[in-house]
Amino acid sequence: MRMHRGLDSHAGEAVKIARIAVAVLSCVLAAVTGGCAPHVDASSQRLSIVATTGILADLARNVGGDYVDVHQLIPNGADPHSWELSLRGIRDIAYADIAVTNYLMLEDHSVIRALDANLPKGALSLSLAEESAKFGGSLIPLVEDRSLDTPWLGMRVYGDGSQSGATRSSQVELSVTDVEGPGHACAYITTSFGSPEIAFASRDGFNAGNNWETDTSILPVGAHQHMSWVFTQPGVYTLHFRARLRVTADAEPIELPASQVTFAVGIDSEKLARERGLFLLRRGHSDITVDLKSRALTLMVDREKDGGVPEGAPLREAVEENNGLPSTLASLDIERVLIDVPSRTLREIPKGRGWEFIGSGDGQAYLLPQAVLGKHVHGDIDPHAWHDIHNAQAYVRVIENALSTRDPEHSAQYAANASAYIAKLDETDREVSQTIAGINPLDRKLVTTHDAYAYLARAYDFEIAGYLSAQDGTEASIADRKRIAETLKNMKISAVFLEPQKRKRHPVIAQVAEENGVRVCGLYGDTLDEDAPTYIDMMKANARSLSRCLGKDHTS
Repeated sequence: MRMHRGLDSHAGEAVKIARIAVAVLSCVLAAVTGGCAPHVDASSQRLSIVATTGILADLARNVGGDYVDVHQLIPNGADPHSWELSLRGIRDIAYADIAVTNYLMLEDHSVIRALDANLPKGALSLSLAEESAKFGGSLIPLVEDRSLDTPWLGMRVYGDGSQSGATRSSQVELSVTDVEGPGHACAYITTSFGSPEIAFASRDGFNAGNNWETDTSILPVGAHQHMSWVFTQPGVYTLHFRARLRVTADAEPIELPASQVTFAVGIDSEKLARERGLFLLRRGHSDITVDLKSRALTLMVDREKDGGVPEGAPLREAVEENNGLPSTLASLDIERVLIDVPSRTLREIPKGRGWEFIGSGDGQAYLLPQAVLGKHVHGDIDPHAWHDIHNAQAYVRVIENALSTRDPEHSAQYAANASAYIAKLDETDREVSQTIAGINPLDRKLVTTHDAYAYLARAYDFEIAGYLSAQDGTEASIADRKRIAETLKNMKISAVFLEPQKRKRHPVIAQVAEENGVRVCGLYGDTLDEDAPTYIDMMKANARSLSRCLGKDHTS
């Protein structure tokens, strides 16, 4: 039986939004008769704030004080990259005066769309990371380097589509309409809980009658995502793609020209590239890209360290700037590229329920890995800016400005609260610096499982030394455990850092690290918990963990 892909189809999402709208409308109508009263006492005149994560909710409470009620939409311990809102969360949005998000695609796009669709007219919507620059915040490009010896292939939307009327709630549909080749092909995302979300799968065919709904990935404008690509037999595969921009949920989609990409799987790729006059892509980060600026399907790749592209690459454009920041991307003609899937990518098909779309769990297939833990849809700017306390202070000023705009009567108190909290953050910054001061500069190397710590590294002089990823599926094979062990040995590190809530979900890295004498230490990333219930607690806990695991006594 074909497993329904986890990425919401347009029709499925429309049904979901319709149900939410009916429920919210029912609640609003019932409020008139007292049957579903708002959760804020109207007589108190307190502002109602919805904040996506616990970190942002904590900042808002410190600025708003006694004059606000803050409602957290994503619970502590949950992954904001993939969390979908409950009906209660939608209700909180419907009564909110201010919505606080990080954005830069930290939150799942369904959360952003729900906010934009249900926030009352006149309410303020804050995107803290993007607005922090006005108050001294400093953003950096998202740098990704898994040092893989095979292509690291994803999907991307380049450009904001503003010339077509697109907004941050708009979506791009990227469909696989056919696969030519000797076997079956598919692509999927492994979620934070280890289950697959199917982007496309050729095993059950393709249905043009429903616009290839079950073989369509949906992305926000400006986003890209990582995924695994699987081929069941060696040979040459051609994947056919179609893309559409849907500006609003009820608008007719804007069609882009179709295109195709060729893969050499488990065969002599150099010979095939010569015969067909194609450029051979053997390694590096690349994305099948819907280019909204040129309205074309392209292959976006990372340029080399000197800023150039490999000799012979079919260059369309060198992207010098993206979202206001310097870019290291290059756009290639996708139909003149051959993507290499070498024979060394052959591995066992994951076993267990939910993986039948690939094939029998007793067989093998060729796999280009997702290479990150969990669902990973993001843009080109690193969204985790709060790991630099100076950026968190800029967030505080953004919130203060919004509260004073919405409630000018209490603006003096908001300003006093913000200044007092910023002073506490200055003190926290000094304490963090003192806590990690004993770490030798040569030992300030972070190996993690999440691209979340570049701001921390910049603020406190650490080096992001590498990333680890676990094998997709329910169990790691002996070969995969050996691969992780060899990676740890080659990195010559004393500790690996995992987010506390992810250690339980992905135990393989922790097990292999401990078996090889490498400490496994906690490092909070996107979420708080009972041991670190506030932002300040989180930053202090991270400093203590870094000192304990990388400091003078880390070998004890």
